[in-house]
Amino acid sequence: MVKSLEGKVAVLTGASRNLGKAVAVELVKRGAKVVIGDILDAQGEATVKELNELAGEKVAAYIHTDVTTYEANKALFALAESEFGGVDIAFLNAGIGTNANTMFLPFNDAIDDRMLDVNTTAVIKGGKVAMLHLAKRGGGVIVNTASVAGLITNPTMSIYNASKFGVVGWTRSNEIYKHVCNVRMNAVCPTWVDTELAEDLAGKDDYNPFTEMFTKMPRATVETVVKAVLMLIEDETRNGQTLLALPGDIIRPQEPLTRYPEVVNDEFLEIARQMAPDTIAYYKRKLEEARKREDI
Repeated sequence: MVKSLEGKVAVLTGASRNLGKAVAVELVKRGAKVVIGDILDAQGEATVKELNELAGEKVAAYIHTDVTTYEANKALFALAESEFGGVDIAFLNAGIGTNANTMFLPFNDAIDDRMLDVNTTAVIKGGKVAMLHLAKRGGGVIVNTASVAGLITNPTMSIYNASKFGVVGWTRSNEIYKHVCNVRMNAVCPTWVDTELAEDLAGKDDYNPFTEMFTKMPRATVETVVKAVLMLIEDETRNGQTLLALPGDIIRPQEPLTRYPEVVNDEFLEIARQMAPDTIAYYKRKLEEARKREDI
C-alpha cells in the first residue's frame, strides 16, 4: 500500500472499537501516527497495543477522553503533540445512540443533555481545539461523524436526528477556514452500519414496533464508511462536504439545499464576494488571538 499519509499525525475520538478503530487501522497502514481518545480504556489500550505491535514501532497512543469537556479535548491534542510532534488530521467520531427518541421519556435533564453533549457539542468543542492545532501545523483536515439521520428524519430517532443535524450544520458552516488557515472540515454520513450503535438506535422496549423493521433495513459496511472517511481526508478538494456512505458500497456527496433567492439574492451575494478578503483577514486575526489565548 502507498504510504499516502507518511509523516501525518491523526487524533481520533471514539476509536477504541468499531468504525473508529477501523479508520485508525487504515491510517496507520497509510503511514500516519494515531492518538486515540475514548472512555473505553481497556479496549482503547488494547487497540493501541495491537497497532504498535503490527507496525513494530510506536505509531499509536491512547488517553482517556471525555469528549464533552474542553479540558479532555485539550489533553488529547496535547498528547499528540508531545508524542508525535503535532496534528494534521482529526476524526471526531465519538457518539451514542441510546434513548434516540426521548419524547415520552421522563423529564430528565441528564438523558436529553447526554445525547446532544456527546453527539453535537463534543464535535464542536473538539473541532475548536483541533482547528488551533491544525492551524499551528500549517493546515490539515477535520472529519466529523454525522449520519444520514443528519439529513433526513425518522420519528423513532428524533433527538438523535437533532444531534446529527447539528453536526451537519456545524460542518457546512466552517468551510471558510480552508481560506483562513488551510484547515478543511467535512462530515461522513453513514446509513445503518452493523455496530453497537445500530442496536442502540433500534431500541429495546418489549413493545417497540420498530425493532423488527430496523433489523431488516439495508446496511452499509464498515469498509464503505472507512473508504468515505479516507476520501474526505486525502482528497484536498473536499471541503464543507457531507459525504454519504450507503449500502452497495455507494459513496456520494449530499449537497445542501439551494439558497433561497428571497433570502440570499444576487445583490447580497455580490456584497459578500466583495467582502470576502476582509472576512478572511478578520478570521485570521481571530485565529491568532485564539492561539495566543489558549497557548497553542
